[in-house]
Amino acid sequence: MTADHAVSPTQVGPGLSRRAQRFVEVDGIRVRRQDIRRHRDAWIGNGIPAAEIDRAVAFQDRWGGLALPPAPFYEGGPRILDAECPEGAAAKGWSFPAGTCRVSMAYGFMIGPDGAFGIDAYRWTPLHASTDGWVESLALAAHARRWAKSVTRIKGKAVEALDLGGYEPVPEVQGVTDTWWRGKDSLIALYRGEAVGLDAPQCLEAHIYGGLDEWGLHGG
Repeated sequence: MTADHAVSPTQVGPGLSRRAQRFVEVDGIRVRRQDIRRHRDAWIGNGIPAAEIDRAVAFQDRWGGLALPPAPFYEGGPRILDAECPEGAAAKGWSFPAGTCRVSMAYGFMIGPDGAFGIDAYRWTPLHASTDGWVESLALAAHARRWAKSVTRIKGKAVEALDLGGYEPVPEVQGVTDTWWRGKDSLIALYRGEAVGLDAPQCLEAHIYGGLDEWGLHGG
């Protein structure tokens, strides 16, 4: 078996911010990835469109085998990014798994028909518009946690009462259901995925990273 090794940003291709590139390089580990190309003929024989298999293969070539530190929500996110057999139908579109969960969960992590990274619970819930956005959110959380003077977590109805006036969305995380917001001295992460996907408003959660200077707000 191939030994685990550090990851160069060039191994996941262009598109990540410098902050996320550093995160992947310093904190990421590449483990042996499975070769899903060998399943192509069998999958096509089971009615899976070739284009959907190509999407899964492209994901695997870029992200497969990448292990990153746990996310601060979703019980840490996928243990290792890893594509598997696409599933779906022409009517609703095709998705494929993005990696196994770290713990037993009521949902799985998927790549949706449009390339979004999300969770598949009672309904498909896209969190970020792409896997890049998911990795950017992990990198920003790690950065903010390192430099913030305070970290406050709020849940449920208190999240809905947050005043985001004066805050701007952080574009690189490509937020869909989950978003990040940047203020004059703080960052706010809004985690809505479980609340929407599980129809459980009590799962709504926000993390507020306070006391940040210019470097803490951006970090490259």
